[in-house]
Amino acid sequence: MSIVKSITIAGKPLKDHLEAVGHRDAFHYIEKLVEEQVPFSESIINQIHTLVLMDRPEDRCIDRRIPVRIMGAYHTLSEPYLVPEQMEKLVAEFSNEKLHPVESATLFHLGFEGIHPFVDGNGRTGRLILNLFLMQNGYPPINVKFADRRRYYEALDSYYRDDNPGVMVQMVAEYVEERLTGYLEML
Repeated sequence: MSIVKSITIAGKPLKDHLEAVGHRDAFHYIEKLVEEQVPFSESIINQIHTLVLMDRPEDRCIDRRIPVRIMGAYHTLSEPYLVPEQMEKLVAEFSNEKLHPVESATLFHLGFEGIHPFVDGNGRTGRLILNLFLMQNGYPPINVKFADRRRYYEALDSYYRDDNPGVMVQMVAEYVEERLTGYLEML
């Protein structure tokens, strides 16, 4: 048996290290789902969320019990008692979606973030699910850059304030195009 030495991110608390490890594990899980062509379900959402919250096992897959708002957002999120029904509806509607894959993945992401089902980890989980849908349709995964955080929140606001998904769809499409261009340049 070999002993594996663990190291953490230099100068970072263990919590940050565990978040990074959880995100890595969740990403590997979605890669496996894509490879095995596993149909999407609510249990996949819960598994991704469980991996994302490696650092907070007490909050894994726990539906929020209080009303919340996304910081800086105009949209008041779903009431807690509506979360299970709305999640079931979102997953069912997505299964019947016949839009372009980038648009469909983005609309699911917007719906998921609008429900904000969990106590913590909704953004990370939602962006991983977005990547799952992109990858299932042959697109590369994207990474919403920290520098674009304001633009990301403005795109969420545009959807909830003005019922305009186009801003977020455009942002996701630009990230996909950037990744594809990068791959072509490497070739």
